[in-house]
Amino acid sequence: MKVTVSVHGVEKSYGAVKALRNVSFDLVPGRLSALVGHNGAGKTTLIKILAGVYPDDGGTIKVGGQTVKFTSPRDAQRAGIETIYQHLALADNIDAAGNLFLGRELLTGWGTLDTHRMAHEAGAIMRRINPSFTQTHLPVRALSGGQRQTVAIARALYFKAKILIMDEPTAALGPGETRMVKDMIRGLKQDGLGIFLVSHEMRDVFDVCDRIVVLKNGKLVGSTRVSEVTEEDVLGMIILGKNPAARAETGAQPA
Repeated sequence: MKVTVSVHGVEKSYGAVKALRNVSFDLVPGRLSALVGHNGAGKTTLIKILAGVYPDDGGTIKVGGQTVKFTSPRDAQRAGIETIYQHLALADNIDAAGNLFLGRELLTGWGTLDTHRMAHEAGAIMRRINPSFTQTHLPVRALSGGQRQTVAIARALYFKAKILIMDEPTAALGPGETRMVKDMIRGLKQDGLGIFLVSHEMRDVFDVCDRIVVLKNGKLVGSTRVSEVTEEDVLGMIILGKNPAARAETGAQPA
């Protein structure tokens, strides 16, 4: 199985505080992996390193077999890693098309904004992800939480993401919108996208994920298949740092 992103021995410190210690795992196409752990476990630091926000202090990251060193989010985006944060980073007063191309606008041959092409392409990709989404002309502040997730996901896909990092995508959503977002995520996996889902919701993790990566105090507790553990097992890994014997895999295992 081809590995898209390989993380090996990654370290990160903030002064005397070790945020990540020798963390290793792989992310592969068409697989949905969960990243779980208590607050302070190192989840945010890890995804921000993968997103190019923070530099690592040690270890290696490979994309498509090539070692990379991200110095900015643009570096990560060029490598095919797109991140959707919990608060989505959308401009509330701009419509869906404007948000999709924000900072990467399409231009006409005369150097002006190609608003017609941006609207057409935004509508097409958003309907592919969520066929019921038709409000591309509305400012995103008028959209529901699930519709806003559609805009954020469409932005990542349009710019050829290979790995999509999603931070708490169902947070603050009602049951109907949560189901819609989960259906979108399953569709992305079927399309071959590698997805790294950060979540506190065990129900979401067990509903849609293939593997679980557990961090505690900056260390990797384990990377294991969802089918091989129970929610109690995972909670034991999160709270106690206890790796279920013979059912969890540690080290650089496909996540």
